[in-house]
Amino acid sequence: MTESHTSVLVVGGGPVGLALSCLLSDHGVDHVLIEAHPATSLHPKARGVSARSMEIFRRIGLEGTVRAAGLPPEQVRFYRGRDLVDPDHVRTGPAQEPDEGPEHTPSPGLICSQDVLEPLLLRRAEELAGSRVRFGTRLVSFTDDGLGVRAVVEERATGRRDHLRADWLVGCDGAASTVRAGAGIAMEGPTGLGRYLSIRFEAPLGRVVADRASASYFLTVPGRGGFMAVDNDRHWIYQYPLGADAAADPTDHRLLAGLVRTAAGIPDLDVTIRDTMTWRMDARLADAYRRSRVLLAGDAAHVVPPTGGHGMNTGIGDADNLAWKLAAVIAGYADEALLNTYGDERRPLARQVIDISTANATNRSGYRIDDELLLTAAYRSAAVIPDPADDPVPADDSAPGPDPASDFEPADAPGPLNAAGYRPGCRPGERVPHVRLTGGPAGVTSTLDLIGPGFTLLVADGDPEWQRQAEAVRRMGVPLTLRTIRTGAQREAEPGRWASVLGTEHADAALLVRPDGHVAWRGARPADLSTLPALVRRVLATP
Repeated sequence: MTESHTSVLVVGGGPVGLALSCLLSDHGVDHVLIEAHPATSLHPKARGVSARSMEIFRRIGLEGTVRAAGLPPEQVRFYRGRDLVDPDHVRTGPAQEPDEGPEHTPSPGLICSQDVLEPLLLRRAEELAGSRVRFGTRLVSFTDDGLGVRAVVEERATGRRDHLRADWLVGCDGAASTVRAGAGIAMEGPTGLGRYLSIRFEAPLGRVVADRASASYFLTVPGRGGFMAVDNDRHWIYQYPLGADAAADPTDHRLLAGLVRTAAGIPDLDVTIRDTMTWRMDARLADAYRRSRVLLAGDAAHVVPPTGGHGMNTGIGDADNLAWKLAAVIAGYADEALLNTYGDERRPLARQVIDISTANATNRSGYRIDDELLLTAAYRSAAVIPDPADDPVPADDSAPGPDPASDFEPADAPGPLNAAGYRPGCRPGERVPHVRLTGGPAGVTSTLDLIGPGFTLLVADGDPEWQRQAEAVRRMGVPLTLRTIRTGAQREAEPGRWASVLGTEHADAALLVRPDGHVAWRGARPADLSTLPALVRRVLATP
């Protein structure tokens, strides 16, 4: 067996693993991705791509490609009726319509099924990492010695086994994660909230739903289950609920076609069954997101009921949060303790997403898809420096950091997400708000386009003193770019909008923005050139 080395070994080539690969490449991190299956998913399991995921895809150059592959925005609607031809059906839109209120994102979400999305992510990952993206390769075993991980991987077509030494191992290998089991991390939460048979089929339903085209078709009593549009023409999924003891033979295509016809309300519908998948609705969360040199992301860390469309998107957010932290630690300008903030930030968010999605599953009156829920994420961790008024305990750099194994959360602390709706702001921990820009360089039409690839110091107007502050940080070896909202030509499309989201009490503030687009610090220009570097060291857990 040969042995090679990589900085990061990513196990799992679904949407989360592929997104992580793209982001690691974007940060210049050497890595290998392995996926046991020989190709991407054939079944359109997850379909909703949220606004926050689309913003991440925008950053890695994939937004346009994904948008072109998705359903038209006018079809992102939700149908409720006894069957597909119910004259008394109800059709609603998302929780936030694109033309309702202020524009919160340059990259609204869409419906793009997983079997279509994964090949787009794979193509981009291979463009960036080449042959180090290896499908048809499984993880056989691994050992963690505290300094790195030694893994045995097998090429399934030939049986050839190789030793791979990695500094870090990230499990993106799903709910039955081999990586999680090998690291000895337990999962908590209920299983078996529901059982479903997912039937992928072809039928000429486009003309049937032409006046009611939607993303999802929920069937009310006496109907059972619901339809998911793949293209709202010939390609569809029917989700048939299975009782505790009920079963449907997935090999009996005649029976399955009958189920589809009954649910559609069209007895003579021409149906061709393509494949089936039986799945179980669970609501589970890993006890920890990190153990020594092993980290978890996506379904390996959290299993979210699909009622709300947040599961895959939460996993893509995991990848975005983790990628820059791994990059900083591997490059040597951050301490390994920075990786503890990954779980501190993402695990409470997943807990809240699971709770919201579980509540949706039991809501008999229906629920609306909240495309902007994940935009509301506000992190609280050692990688965020709160405004003094928001921090009840004075910062003490000599005090020990939070226990990475602790789940302590003050009883009255708000969750990281605001289910009441997104309100743009610039408080530390929040995502930098979108403000439409005009007159700037090609491709810069939003404040979000000014962020990254490293840290960003974001200011309203040019001030030579801020450049000196930025240089002081760069001398530490930390990648940081000074960006200005208003330059000679570039300005807000709506005059005064940036000042509005900053707030009058912070009108002259600069934002120190992390590579994932979340605000690490907000404040006025320090008088001392040592202050900003000290703040950056604090964010990076560097002595």
